[in-house]
Amino acid sequence: MNEAEDQAHIPPGASPDASPGSSPGENPATRCGFVALIGAPNAGKSTLMNRLVGAKVSIVTHKVQTTRAIIRGIAQKDSTQIVFVDTPGIFRPKRRLDEAMVTTAWGGAKDADYVLCLIDAARGLEEDVETLLDALKQVRQPRALVLNKIDRIKRDQLLAIAAQANQRVEFERTFMVSAVTGDGCDDLMAWLAERLPEGPFLYPEDEISDLPVRQLAAEITREKLMLRLHEEIPYASHVETEALEEQKDGSVKINQVIYVERDGHKKIVIGKGGATIKAISTAARQELGELLERPVHLFLFVKVREGWANDPERYRMMGLELPSG
Repeated sequence: MNEAEDQAHIPPGASPDASPGSSPGENPATRCGFVALIGAPNAGKSTLMNRLVGAKVSIVTHKVQTTRAIIRGIAQKDSTQIVFVDTPGIFRPKRRLDEAMVTTAWGGAKDADYVLCLIDAARGLEEDVETLLDALKQVRQPRALVLNKIDRIKRDQLLAIAAQANQRVEFERTFMVSAVTGDGCDDLMAWLAERLPEGPFLYPEDEISDLPVRQLAAEITREKLMLRLHEEIPYASHVETEALEEQKDGSVKINQVIYVERDGHKKIVIGKGGATIKAISTAARQELGELLERPVHLFLFVKVREGWANDPERYRMMGLELPSG
């Protein structure tokens, strides 16, 4: 399936390949802008973006630093198109891949019209959050504070955290939400819709993401891999979609490769008698079928590629900014 076919054959709402500029009109009453979600790992950025967009566009696991690259989710509130930018969790990097993720996250924040600083209220102002807040002072974009997971903490504690954060950084507004239940999310959406700049929509109204279908498919499989093997397999694993082809019967054939750094990791991914990779494939295939609205034939292969995390080509494919030096 070439790029033209890749776009034409994916149903409305599931095709994230359209380019900006395909707006249905240029009504000056419309508004459109980019809103970056930044925060420490596991603050709930991906869950919140999925909630605000109203569909799953970013993978979610209980393992920190799941999001590696910039992922955009597109939502519409009244006459405003809001392009949410889910960034990798900001933390103190230890490896080159870590550095690329943090660099990419700050790049996403500095390019946005608004920045939402997301804090896990249940964890409070931990060291990584304080480091984030200090760095946020250098970002010139207008920003709002979002305390997430409010269902896990008492109100007086929430107010104390909000006061402490606002003492460290000047925020235009503080929101208290639960990305899981949706509490407070309508108020956040309404506030953003009124503040983004006037201008035409950048994407079709039925678009939910600008992530290419092949990359989205790879992300879905990576999510199932991490959910299944979050304790056995480290971050040094990567999924690439090598082929995505529509079949004569209308189904889609997808070939993907799971790259790991060691032979031992390959054995773990495959599992005894192939049981583990079969379970990963089944879970990914089911979700991909729902996304593409047609039967999916998914074929997974596991390959060892030592040092892939230092390969510049892999960074470009993941949409990461290469760390300097």
